Amino acid sequence: MDIQPWQQPDIVEHSRLLNDSFHHWTGRTLLEEVVPKEALARALYQASFVLVSHGIEADPLFNYANRAAQGLWELDWEGFVGLPSRRSAEDQAQSDRTAALSSALSQGWMEGYSGIRIAAGGQRFRIYDGVIWNLLDTHGVMRGQAATFSRWEFI
Repeated sequence: MDIQPWQQPDIVEHSRLLNDSFHHWTGRTLLEEVVPKEALARALYQASFVLVSHGIEADPLFNYANRAAQGLWELDWEGFVGLPSRRSAEDQAQSDRTAALSSALSQGWMEGYSGIRIAAGGQRFRIYDGVIWNLLDTHGVMRGQAATFSRWEFI
């Protein structure tokens, strides 16, 4: 039996970090209901909205991508996690992407982000109304950034 990403202990904890940090900055939660951490990990992974995050490396690497994100970017878990997050956008979209991440970094979060991204197979799509936020652990230490959105269109 294959272990799903959401069943891995580090992903269960990362899911809590995603949700707790989102709540810290926005006052909202990613899910409408409060659930135990294992159920939270499963629900976020299987959610219909896109949820991704990257770490704090000099060239940040994706460390989480739910199933909706994997489908949109045409990558499985192994292909997504570890990929430099800048590769989610074409070269001409990098300055807008960097500006949005910088804005979220300095303010803690931002919402209303729109931008063009590209899937592994070359399909381009526009994100609408995205939220980007900083991931802070229980000690207030920066662990990365995350983004979520539920609206996109292929272009």
